[in-house]
Amino acid sequence: MLRFDACAMADDAARTKQDAAESGKPKRSELREFVEMIITTLIMALFGITFVARSVNVPTGSMNNAIYSGDFLLVNKFIFGYEGGIRLDGWTPHRPIRRGDIIVFKFPQSEDQNYVKRVIGLPGETIEIRGQRVYINGKELPEHRVIAENDLEDGGRLNALEDYPAEGAQWKVYYRPGSDFEYEAREDEPLAEAPLPSGRYRDYKNEPHYGIGRPFKIPEGCYFAMGDNRDNSLDSRYWGPVPRDYVIGRPLFVYASFDPSPQASLGERLGSFFSKGRWKRLGALVK
Repeated sequence: MLRFDACAMADDAARTKQDAAESGKPKRSELREFVEMIITTLIMALFGITFVARSVNVPTGSMNNAIYSGDFLLVNKFIFGYEGGIRLDGWTPHRPIRRGDIIVFKFPQSEDQNYVKRVIGLPGETIEIRGQRVYINGKELPEHRVIAENDLEDGGRLNALEDYPAEGAQWKVYYRPGSDFEYEAREDEPLAEAPLPSGRYRDYKNEPHYGIGRPFKIPEGCYFAMGDNRDNSLDSRYWGPVPRDYVIGRPLFVYASFDPSPQASLGERLGSFFSKGRWKRLGALVK
């Protein structure tokens, strides 16, 4: 019993010394812990934005029906192993850019703008566009494209459409130069006309010429990107191929989507988020 009591007294004395030593250390304040947490979070967010993912808003309908105007996309930045001129090979899973990939890239004529298009032509290939058909190295490219109504409010273009087969019928849409009317011929109704709303205009400047009517060879390290909504898309046909260094990544899914009025103020847009939110678009995969 005496030996046990002596050991217990020794243990108590050791704990007392340890407690005294710890009590003498300066305690970290709650403010300091909060600041450290904020700094750590910012560093992780900066790393993620730089190398892993980015949020992108889609302002136009040039990629209907894969992506809609008003969609907010989460973009995978390291999937291609190369972002903003920085090679990520060796420490991130990656693959080369393929035909059919939807990519987010810096607009070649204004690097502060991000564009979203689909890759149609690869480096070194020859592309030619005849009407609505695309030829790669002389062979027609089987692909899916969207025939959508032109919307002049989203920065798209107004061009004459060619024949489209639909259940054995043919449609052709004509635009009279210099007029304020749109003419549309349908199989089941007579020729119709409708005035364009005020405040809209037609832009026939800078017609497409890359690959239009004659073959165009895509330079090495560049990609030919086009919108699925061909008749309402400013793409490589107008401003040329996209350099590899300009590619940001590939969109993964829609994390938010709403359709506010383009003329609304910022406060009105925020106020209409819940009333005009396209909730069915949330989580939609981009293909």
